[in-house]
Amino acid sequence: MTTITVIGAGSASFGENTLSAILRSKKLKGSTLRLVDRNAQSLDIVHRLANRLNKDWDAKFNFTAHTNHKDALDGANFVVSAIEVGPREELWKSDYDITLKYDVHQPYAENGGPGGFIHAARNIKPLMEIVHDMEQACPDAWFINFTNPMVRICDAVNRHSKIKVVGLCHQIYAGYGMVGVALAKDLGIEIPDGLEGMHADIMQHPLQQMVMHQTVPLIDIRAAGTNHFTWIISVHDKRTGEDLYPLLRKRFFELDEKFEPLTRRIFQDFGLFPVPGDTHLCEYLPWMSDSACKPWDKYNIRLYDWDLMAGVRDFSLDRLNEMAGDNMTIDSLLDTDSEGALEMIENIAYAGNHYHLAANIPNVGQITNLPLNTIVETPVMVDGAGIHPVHVGTLPEPIAELCRRELMIAQLGVDAAIEGSYEKGLQCLLLDPVIRDLDSAKLILDDYLKAYKEHLPQFWK
Repeated sequence: MTTITVIGAGSASFGENTLSAILRSKKLKGSTLRLVDRNAQSLDIVHRLANRLNKDWDAKFNFTAHTNHKDALDGANFVVSAIEVGPREELWKSDYDITLKYDVHQPYAENGGPGGFIHAARNIKPLMEIVHDMEQACPDAWFINFTNPMVRICDAVNRHSKIKVVGLCHQIYAGYGMVGVALAKDLGIEIPDGLEGMHADIMQHPLQQMVMHQTVPLIDIRAAGTNHFTWIISVHDKRTGEDLYPLLRKRFFELDEKFEPLTRRIFQDFGLFPVPGDTHLCEYLPWMSDSACKPWDKYNIRLYDWDLMAGVRDFSLDRLNEMAGDNMTIDSLLDTDSEGALEMIENIAYAGNHYHLAANIPNVGQITNLPLNTIVETPVMVDGAGIHPVHVGTLPEPIAELCRRELMIAQLGVDAAIEGSYEKGLQCLLLDPVIRDLDSAKLILDDYLKAYKEHLPQFWK
């Protein structure tokens, strides 16, 4: 039986999605699951929930719970990581607010821009402690990453350790949602009233899921690029094999101009459909932070609702606590999705043969005009020999150039965080499309390093 270590197991999203999906697996029945989280209270909730699911579903798993990852790595076959230096929403808002002092308006401040740099830098120190301990305790294990910024976290593992890494993200389904909306009449898809777009909004989420669940069985999208910045290479009807790209080009521009307006403009100007939806796409484009033009207003870029989502996180954990205490039904956990972790684990451990829509792994030539050994996102095949990229060829050169710039920025930021290099950190910001002024970059970096000094001791040697 396989051994799975989950670090960051105390999060509500893990308890509801990945944990329940793994415990429903027939192939993994009888395996060992080691739960790790520094927050002992959250860990206790998820551990008790795991025990209830194990009993009620007769999953026959063996569980252990740990507040230190070192106690849970020995002999592991898979390490699933969802770590996040917190408090997540409070730090994210601070990342955004600090740059406003210098009239630098970040579109989203999570994965790209100065916020992407400092978000990654905070997470890289605990990340590298984990993977270096893996090199001693379980050197052949796969590291399955869910932590953002995805490209930077996976790049740190790939270039600065000996551990195999794959990053998983559900953003490909935003592409399915938008294509479903555009081709709704042609495919017979019902669009729910009130759907505004694919942005992160707790009220929009159920409506988005309704469209996605109808669309995925009907069409096949092949996308490639970098995480949260992939592009639809092809789209076909699964029933007939018909190439739907020409119809998508026609139908998308027949939609209301208020529906994903930035995606609409980029599709129009670059000729290829961007997958992530406006609120992630905006992080990597050089035209989205000019305070004179105010593109965030023009394209209705919505900031993450930090206060609301912090409240939702607490509510979700309370809900899991009720389930763990047998005070609430667990029926809602019968159809959860692990966002790819289960598929990776089952098919590697038991020599399956699985096609996965999107995974982040090192470029070995699957995208021929992006740099080798950078982290790219493409479809993959998963079997007993590991995770193998699907060859997608070249991206159009203008799009490849946008991706190349982001990949180089990511690698500079990773090296800066690992080495504690002020020089590389500054260069990372200076190359970022959000930054328009030499002095502002330095002032922002100085403020970030002072504000997060406790998380970044490597810069204060």
